[in-house]
Amino acid sequence: MKRGAVFATALLATTLLPSCATVPLTGRRQMVLLSEGQEVQMGLNDYRQILKKSKLSTDPAATEQVRRVGRRIAEATGRTDYQWEFSLIEDKQVNAFCLPGGKVAVYTGLLPITADDTRLAAVLGHEVSHAIARHGGERLSQGLLVQLGLTATQIALARKDPVVDRQVTALLGAGAAVGLILPWSRAQESEADHLGLVFMAKAGYDPHAALDLWHRMAEAAKGRERPPEFLSTHPSEPTRIAQIEAWMPEAMQYYRPR
Repeated sequence: MKRGAVFATALLATTLLPSCATVPLTGRRQMVLLSEGQEVQMGLNDYRQILKKSKLSTDPAATEQVRRVGRRIAEATGRTDYQWEFSLIEDKQVNAFCLPGGKVAVYTGLLPITADDTRLAAVLGHEVSHAIARHGGERLSQGLLVQLGLTATQIALARKDPVVDRQVTALLGAGAAVGLILPWSRAQESEADHLGLVFMAKAGYDPHAALDLWHRMAEAAKGRERPPEFLSTHPSEPTRIAQIEAWMPEAMQYYRPR
């Protein structure tokens, strides 16, 4: 059993060694097991499925706003090889997303909070950054890493009592979620905030609007029950505001009003 665990760990290590990438601007090293082409195709497939099941907004002005601001942000990233798409989905969710390859959607429930192009640019800068930093592929790779690690540990600690095995598996899974997966997710969200500030500045939008956006988001979230930050996939609004304030001098170096 222990030999099996050692073999699994060795196989994982040899698989990951050639899979390192570097996040633009931040310089963070990351492990991504998928090729970028695979990520892009997965993003395209998922995007098509989501749009097929969703109702696109029929508001021409709002749709054009999302596309107009999105095009400027996309241009600022320098990734002209991506087939960027920006859609507006009719839904009360206060949310937006970007899939690998530059497939972006904004929900109409977010627009009353953004209210103008500049705050919308803060949202789209953040979302676009997930694609630029290859967070989707990295997240899949991290999940595989955790799963293989859990499997190797289970093999090494294998017992004949199935009840004990289930208890150990549950504890390991909970520990991996709180100690690894959730912190990784929050780190990616923070990195997207960081990169997003720079991209919105390069696109000619004042990065200070990101602070206003998160103050408005915090106000909109008042009264809602949410888990503590260490059990969340995203940093809290106060954490995000503090981080954005720290990154602001860097972002302002790129800002040229249009």
